[in-house]
Amino acid sequence: MGGPGDPPEGTPEGAPGGGEDEYRSVVFDESFVRAARLQEYSAEERIADHAPAVRRRPPLRRGLSRQALVLVVLIALAFGTAIYMGVRHPYQNPSARRPAEPLRMTVIPLAPQGAVPGAADPEYLYAHSPAAQFRIGAEGVPLPASRRTAHFSDSQVVTALTTAKDYIVRSSLYPEVLTGQQVRPVRVLIGPDQLDQFDESFTHPAPDGRHAPTGWLVRFDPARAELADRKIRVQGTLQAAEADSATLEVTADHTFVYALRPAGADAKTPASLFTVRRELQFRFDRDDLRLRQTQLIVSYVQAGPLSCGEDSTNHLRPLLAGQTAKEGGPAGTDPYATGGATALCGSLAGSAQPKV
Repeated sequence: MGGPGDPPEGTPEGAPGGGEDEYRSVVFDESFVRAARLQEYSAEERIADHAPAVRRRPPLRRGLSRQALVLVVLIALAFGTAIYMGVRHPYQNPSARRPAEPLRMTVIPLAPQGAVPGAADPEYLYAHSPAAQFRIGAEGVPLPASRRTAHFSDSQVVTALTTAKDYIVRSSLYPEVLTGQQVRPVRVLIGPDQLDQFDESFTHPAPDGRHAPTGWLVRFDPARAELADRKIRVQGTLQAAEADSATLEVTADHTFVYALRPAGADAKTPASLFTVRRELQFRFDRDDLRLRQTQLIVSYVQAGPLSCGEDSTNHLRPLLAGQTAKEGGPAGTDPYATGGATALCGSLAGSAQPKV
């Protein structure tokens, strides 16, 4: 009787016998194959119980996968947020922009009590006047130490102070502005809501407290006076404060001292000093800060030596060395007229004049 692994009819002739054949378990002869039990599955059994011999590939999906689509959406959202934050400042107030107020201006001539002192050397006049320790030009308009407010950053406060300083320098120190040749250096700093008032002040000047060119800037009558020295002496202060969550205000108070001579005179003609004190109030919203423009809402000016009877609306007409104020007070004020400004005039103290 054969072993468990032997073919039914015994070991084939010529083949190695017993356990010595290492391939015995995998070699089948013809008699083994005939004795094997064969079973063929029906078609239904093949379908139900057996997987197909060849696995089908999933259909090819066209377009982006779900993960890629989510990634694209996230990138688009991040890019849109970056643009939004770049356009809209994080401190932006959603409230509407406050309409600009018209500039309210007051120009007060200061009449001398006697003859205006003069000297051929402007430096001598400065050295013997209250302006002896004043700085020269824009150095006399220093920027104060600044810090952020509740709703405005450090950089925004600095921008407001710098823009206010630029306005003061251009409107009080530029020779082409002082002589009446140019107004554009000042105009470019005015916000768009006040441009109509600014332009009307120069095309149709009026002493109504709204349309006096000398309320916007300092300028002398070129037919009467010219600069004897461009080293204008200046002293004053700047202060910034938050008016509300949408507005910064800058208050400026500066005194300017000019050395003047008669128009067309030579260097030997005595010069005299002319003093202008300007108190200005600027307002800035976030659009103004972004554009580096301003709204000038208050201008209070004292200037002399001037005659009270002279019209100081369009130009300042200084009294020069040796001249005295004309008789008479300021122009009359009509209390029945509406919308007008009260005509004012002051007296220039002797201590404000150089000691010569």
